[in-house]
Amino acid sequence: MSSPGKEIIHLDNLRKTYVMGSEEVHALDGVDLSILQGEYVAIMGPSGSGKSTLMNLIGCLDTPTSGGYVLNGNQVGDLSEDELAYIRNREIGFVFQTFNLLPRLTALKNVELPLIYSGIGVSEREERARESLDLVELADRVDHRPNELSGGQRQRVAIARALVTRPTILLADEPTGNLDSTTSMDIMKLLNQLNKNGNTIILVTHEKDIARHAKRAVVIRDGKIISDGSTDTLGEETSAIASTESTSYSHSEDPS
Repeated sequence: MSSPGKEIIHLDNLRKTYVMGSEEVHALDGVDLSILQGEYVAIMGPSGSGKSTLMNLIGCLDTPTSGGYVLNGNQVGDLSEDELAYIRNREIGFVFQTFNLLPRLTALKNVELPLIYSGIGVSEREERARESLDLVELADRVDHRPNELSGGQRQRVAIARALVTRPTILLADEPTGNLDSTTSMDIMKLLNQLNKNGNTIILVTHEKDIARHAKRAVVIRDGKIISDGSTDTLGEETSAIASTESTSYSHSEDPS
């Protein structure tokens, strides 16, 4: 198992404010956070806590109102749109609750998509996509379309797609939200193995049992980090904070 290495994410007094009518909503209110290469971190909190906003900022899908974000030594606020697009395509792999697979494409073609956007040639795309599907134990499903796969298999395809660009960081936003408990555990075992292989994983979840698979839990409420420590110490207070979120949570439903 690899040990955490250099700092790859550093957030300094990060703030995000949304204007809704005549009101300002402080989705993030001064967040300081450091994540090391090879860490496995769960971000927990109820709906509206700010955890999805935090995930979007880490993933360079949104920009902060103020504060600093250093990713792999680069001040994100100083990067151009092209440089941000490069980071989203090459350095960060995204896994969402809803899979986001294209229904008419096979598993292989779905996994190849990020490489098409990167300008990778046909033969290398296919080779890397097959390697990625093999990594998630779907080498025998490369020609299947999403409707021919189970929910767990579709999420594995989504994880393979996230890994095909060989990213520095894997962001998983409620990756088991649409899965039954048995399939959820299979997906978590896969993420555990990926972390053992050296992948840095940041997992957003409201479920304590899912968060326990990570090594570290960052709990956020009202836009502030209220605790940050080992998942071995997740207690009843943390459980109550996290469990106030509905199990029907969807990535697109929570503006925070």
